[in-house]
Amino acid sequence: MFKRIVLTAALAVVAVAGMSAELLAQGGRGGAAAGPQKLTAIRAGRLVDPDNGSTATNQIILVEGERIREIGPNVTIPPGTEVIDLSRLTVVPGFVDTHTHLAMTYKEVPENNIYYYTYVADSTALRAIQAASNAMQVLGSGFTVICDVGNNGNYADTALRQSIEQGWIPGPTIIPSGLIISTTGGQFSPTPEMYKGHNIVYPEYLEANSRDEIVKAVRENLLFGAKVIKICLDCKSWGYSVDDIKLFISEAAKGGAKVNAHVQTRDGAQRAIDAGLHIISHGQQLTPEQHAQMAQKTIYLASTDTPFTPYHGSAQGQKHAADQLRSAWEKGVPVTFSTDMDYWSEQFKNDKGEWMNRGDLTINFLLTWKAAGIPAKDTLKALTINGYKAADVYKDQRGPIKVGNFADIVAVEGDPLVDIDAVRRVQFVMKNGEVFKRDGVITVDKLLHPGPVKAFRRR
Repeated sequence: MFKRIVLTAALAVVAVAGMSAELLAQGGRGGAAAGPQKLTAIRAGRLVDPDNGSTATNQIILVEGERIREIGPNVTIPPGTEVIDLSRLTVVPGFVDTHTHLAMTYKEVPENNIYYYTYVADSTALRAIQAASNAMQVLGSGFTVICDVGNNGNYADTALRQSIEQGWIPGPTIIPSGLIISTTGGQFSPTPEMYKGHNIVYPEYLEANSRDEIVKAVRENLLFGAKVIKICLDCKSWGYSVDDIKLFISEAAKGGAKVNAHVQTRDGAQRAIDAGLHIISHGQQLTPEQHAQMAQKTIYLASTDTPFTPYHGSAQGQKHAADQLRSAWEKGVPVTFSTDMDYWSEQFKNDKGEWMNRGDLTINFLLTWKAAGIPAKDTLKALTINGYKAADVYKDQRGPIKVGNFADIVAVEGDPLVDIDAVRRVQFVMKNGEVFKRDGVITVDKLLHPGPVKAFRRR
């Protein structure tokens, strides 16, 4: 009798294991079995390679499922393939913002643009919904990769990545950091009552001071889905040392992640450079000599160059940012397009009095690049190729429009190699082989699912 019970139990385990394997093969819980991949052929009037600044004309891009299968002027289009005519447009890879905050929206009312109060007033659940909306808005402007580096409440950013990867909603590839790791206090200056009695710093900042705390904080973020580790390097005078930063780098590498640091002082920047950091964010106090060191070590710069507009910024602030950006570019630093966009105002309207969405506000940071005199071809490279490398997604075959890569494709009016403002005129967006925007119109009806249609384990 006992042997029969054991045998029955063993058979049940085998059956469950078989069912689990089948479910995973089908794409997750309730997923459809894998079958023939959808074919889409794109007729590109001009196809730009931002890496070398070259253009090929009258190309056909054949997309199979999520990836590019073939490219060339004489590609055979199989019967039944959907054909998309972009012959009057310029086709480029998707854009990258290497420093933003999709789940942070501090406002004039009620918090007087002080984000310390925003996370008290806005729950993580509300901020996650903001992030989902912002993600679709930036995708509509051609941003197919977003580095979301903290200030997302209690992991709204990693949840956003999961929802997009699993197919619940359309959106860019999110590179989330989870909580920003900092020494005591982060960027806050709380009262003793708020700090000790209400733990006001968490979850905007995950405090780590000792080596053990640093290791634990990195592993905790990786556990909850972080793909990059963001640290507040010198937010306080007791910031991280070179050895601390090296520990962050080595520990993050165990989870396949790089380290991005908020840097606001020259001394902090030198420590970041000496430690061999992957990305320096902000860095508005960097010297030309430090820019040269960054170039030598291939340290990426996400300088978050706020433009002067009727709704935000100042002429003096833009000039300083433009001068710094120009210095970095001249010294050969791999500069990236980055915004630190995390605010909202009643003044967010264009010349026609129409509301600007998160994508419009993001691409408007081009104003600083133009003020810096960065050539259009180099700005486009920063917006695409440098961004992909800084986001560390090259290894996942994402970036340039080439065979085998994910089909993240944008089409614009004009030639962005000559006039960078062409990237403002996005008429077509494809992400992972799915059309999100066509003829200048966003359509999501076919991209919204009861999910998860792309495997529930996908993160």
